Amino acid sequence: MSQQIEPIQRMVSALARLPGIGQKTAQRLAYHIVSLPLEDVHDIANSIWQGRKAIRYCETCGNYASQEHCAVCANPTRHNGQICVVRDPRDVAAMERMHDYHGLYHVLHGTLSPMDGVGPDDIHIRELLARLGQENVTEVILATNPDIEGEATATYIARLLKPMGVRCTRIAHGVPVGSDLEYADEVTLSKALEGRREM
Repeated sequence: MSQQIEPIQRMVSALARLPGIGQKTAQRLAYHIVSLPLEDVHDIANSIWQGRKAIRYCETCGNYASQEHCAVCANPTRHNGQICVVRDPRDVAAMERMHDYHGLYHVLHGTLSPMDGVGPDDIHIRELLARLGQENVTEVILATNPDIEGEATATYIARLLKPMGVRCTRIAHGVPVGSDLEYADEVTLSKALEGRREM
C-alpha cells in the first residue's frame, strides 16, 4: 500500500474494523469520504452516532428497538402463541424479510460454546423460560444456525422445554432452492432427507 497521510490512514484503520470491510475497501471508502463536502461527511457521521445512540434492546424479546418494545412485540396481532428463538437481532431481520412468520421472537444474543467459555448463563435462556411462565405460549420454534453451536443450543433448550409441555420445533435444514444436489455436502443432504414431508 502506498504511503498515506496520517488522517486518511486513521480513517482506513477505523473503517477496516467493520465486518466485511478489508483494507482495500476501507481505503476506497476513506478516499471517497475525503472527496465529499464537509456537510455530507458530518451528516453521515451524525446519522451513525445518533442511530447507535437511539438503539436499545427490546425489554421483552431482546431484539433491537428504539422504544421500550420492538415493533414485533408492540404489535398485538403478533401475539399468536408462537415464539421463534434466534441467535441475534440480524436473524430476526432475516426471518422478517420472508413475511411468512407472524409470531413473536426471543433473541438469545449468542449460542452455547463451551470451547469459548459461553454457557447457559451467558445467553438469554433464563429470560426465555421466564417468558414461557408469563405468556400464553403454545409453540417454541428453535431457529438457531445449523452449526455445532446452534445445534447444541437448540438441543439444550428443547430438553429444558420438554417437561413444560410446550410444543418445541426446529426449523428444517436442507438443500437450498435453486441448487443442484450434486453440489450439496453429505450433512446438508442428510438434513434434507430427515426433514422430508408428505406431498
